[in-house]
Amino acid sequence: MSGESQEIKVRITNPQGFHIRPMSAFAETAGRFKSAVTVHKDDLAVNGKSIWELMMLAAEQGTELTIRAQGADAADALAALVVVINTPVKDDPEPAQQ
Repeated sequence: MSGESQEIKVRITNPQGFHIRPMSAFAETAGRFKSAVTVHKDDLAVNGKSIWELMMLAAEQGTELTIRAQGADAADALAALVVVINTPVKDDPEPAQQ
């Protein structure tokens, strides 16, 4: 795929980790862009447009992921995907108050 390649590192802050709802939003958002999107955790790289492949990451709270986009709209794709990662899911339970 022609175009620029860019990447950014993000840390999962959600107490429930990178689970099915945020993965679904991530894959849906990635699918809106022409750029290829891969997500890397340690030595594993998966297609960011596939919820099934994203599940293989098993990314718990505190996990660092590298999101890489390659294509003409790579910068826009990364910006949108970082927002998805950093946006709390409304249906997630609130952390217990101590």
